[in-house]
Parts: sequence; structure tokens; C-alpha cells
Amino acid sequence: MEDAVGRLLAALPLPDAERRRRDLDLRRTPRRVAETWLGDLLDGYGADPAAILGEAMPAAGRDLVAVTGIDFHSMCPHHLLPSRGVAHVAYVPRGKVVGFGQIARLVDCFAHRLVLEEDLARRVAEALVRHLGARGAAVVLDAEQACLSVRGERRLRARTHAQCFLGALDRDAALQRRFLALVASGPSDSARPGHRARRRPGSRSPGRRAAGRTRPASRA
Repeated sequence: MEDAVGRLLAALPLPDAERRRRDLDLRRTPRRVAETWLGDLLDGYGADPAAILGEAMPAAGRDLVAVTGIDFHSMCPHHLLPSRGVAHVAYVPRGKVVGFGQIARLVDCFAHRLVLEEDLARRVAEALVRHLGARGAAVVLDAEQACLSVRGERRLRARTHAQCFLGALDRDAALQRRFLALVASGPSDSARPGHRARRRPGSRSPGRRAAGRTRPASRA
């Protein structure tokens, strides 16, 4: 990876004077980039969702469990540009629950890969159903995509949204309303110009749906 980054730097149209600037320290850039990609951006490939959810605790409750406002970052596979946002995750247990920190780790497990926002929402929800045995799961993502803000259309204030509802949270409108009310009531950056309002709690979602998101032209 260091060699590849070095060759990328060599291919960039930089003036020789720029390459020689000591304050840029480009000679060490390949190592720094490799460490960042392996340790911070793509470390999700080394995480196992089954292991993350494996340390579950028995629980008699069968009511909604939710964690909202989970910060996450991911990388777009199309242009290798980052996205940043918040994830809201809920599930309906079937005899087992996990610690709230494990939910955040589950989001990172899939976010720290080359992944589209729509697929990230689906993978987190499917893992809760498959590996925890949840009766239903839901994920709502709200993010800023560099693919949309710094290239192409360059819409600096656009937000993208993706949702996935599975099992009981897909079938039960009351559970959906409760979860979406929690999402809407939590801290958000809705005061930012250009922020798009989340779906109203009373609306119905299909099993997999991206609501109100703006898709970059490269995904058309």
C-alpha cells in the first residue's frame, strides 16, 4: 500500500518545488496514508458481526431497544471519498440483548469498509436479525457525502438519508412510529442550512428504503 501511494504521489501534477517543500514532508506520506487506511478507514474488514453480537445477555423483555445519534464515517467505493454522519439503530429482542456499546461497534464493523450508505443501513439491520435473533431491526442513517459535496454537483449542504426496516419493525407501524419519534427527538444538526427533515413518525416504511436522500450522479 505504501508503494501504491508513493506511485500515486509521483503521478500527481505537482511542481517540483512543491515536492521539495520540507513542510509538506511528502516522503513520509505513503506510510501515514497506509496506516490511516488500514487502522481507521478499512478496519471493519477485520471485525466479525457475529463475534460483536455474540456476547449477548438473556432478557425476558420483548420491547423496543434503540440507540440513537451514533457518529460514524465510511468510504464510498466509487471515488474513495469519505462520508460522515449519524446512525440510529433499533431492534426488538427475542430473549437476548447486547450492550449499547456493541451496537456502536456493529455500526463501525460495516461502516469502516468500502460501502454505500444504502447497503450500510441494510447490513447493520440484517446482522441484528441474523446474529442476535432479533424479531425485527431498523436503521436510519443521516450523512454528508464528500462524493456529493466536493465533486460532481458540489452541493455543500446536501444531506443523504437511508433507512432499513426488517421483521417486526417493518410490519408494526406502531413500533416504527416509536422508533422514528426517538430519532426525531434526539440531538441533531437540523439547524444547519440545507438540512432535510426526517420522515414524519406516522409514515410507513417498506422493508428496505432510502427516504429523502439525494443520490450522487455516479450512482445513477
